[in-house]
Amino acid sequence: MSGHSKWATIKRKKGALDAKRGKLFTKLIKEITVASRMGGGDANGNPRLRKAVNDAKGQAMPAETIKRAIQRGTGEIDGANYEEILYEGTGPGGTLVVIEAMTDNRNRTVAELRKIFEKNNGALGAGGTAQWAFDRKGLVMVARDGATEDQLMETAVGAGADDYSDQGEEWQIVTPVEAMEGVVKALEDAKIAVKSSTAGFVPKNKKQVAGRDAEVCLNLVDALDDHDDVQNVYADFDISEEELAKLEG
Repeated sequence: MSGHSKWATIKRKKGALDAKRGKLFTKLIKEITVASRMGGGDANGNPRLRKAVNDAKGQAMPAETIKRAIQRGTGEIDGANYEEILYEGTGPGGTLVVIEAMTDNRNRTVAELRKIFEKNNGALGAGGTAQWAFDRKGLVMVARDGATEDQLMETAVGAGADDYSDQGEEWQIVTPVEAMEGVVKALEDAKIAVKSSTAGFVPKNKKQVAGRDAEVCLNLVDALDDHDDVQNVYADFDISEEELAKLEG
C-alpha cells in the first residue's frame, strides 16, 4: 500500500514475506475500522468500507478478521480510536515525501516518524512541505500477469484512466479520483482482478536519484512503510533499472 511498488521488489527479494503480509493486514484492518466508524458498518451503503473490504478480500484476509474490524469501527466491540493524519517531509537530494497515517497517539507517531527521517538524511516538515509537488489521483493496482498491455489500454483507458505503468510485479493504473470507481468496475466486468484501489498522491515531476542517495531514499520509504501507523507512502524520486540492479547486487 505504497506509491513505490516498483522499488519494493528489492525488499521482497530479501525475504520477510510473512512479516510484510502481517504489516499489510494491519493497514487494511485500520482502514476497515475507520471506514466503519465514519460511514457505518453496511458496505452496501458505505463506498469507502466497500472498497476497504474488497481490498482485504483481494489479499485473502479471513472473513472473520474483516467482520471484527467492522465491529470495532461501529463500536460493537472495543478497539482503538484512530485518527487520519497527513505528514510531509524531505529526503536525500531534495526529494519530497507524503505520508498517510492512522494513529491513536499522534504525539508518539510524529516523534517516531521524525526519527526515521533523521536517520535517513531527511526531515519531517510542516504542512505544505511536500504536498504541492503531487497531484491527487486514483491508483488502481492489478497483478502483472493479470492483464496484458492491450487489455489495459482497451479497458482501463477506455473507462477514463489517465495512464498505466509497469511496476514490476503489478500494473499501476492512474485515474482522475472521480473516475476511479468506474475504471475498477470496467476492469472487474472484463474479468481483470483488482488487487487494490485508492485515492493517492502522484508526483508532478520525478527526481532521478542514484548511488548513495538512491540507497538512502529506498531505506527511508521502506522504514516509513514499515511503521505500524503508516498507511501509504508517496515519494517523488525515481531510480533507473540499472541503479536498482546495482542495489540488489
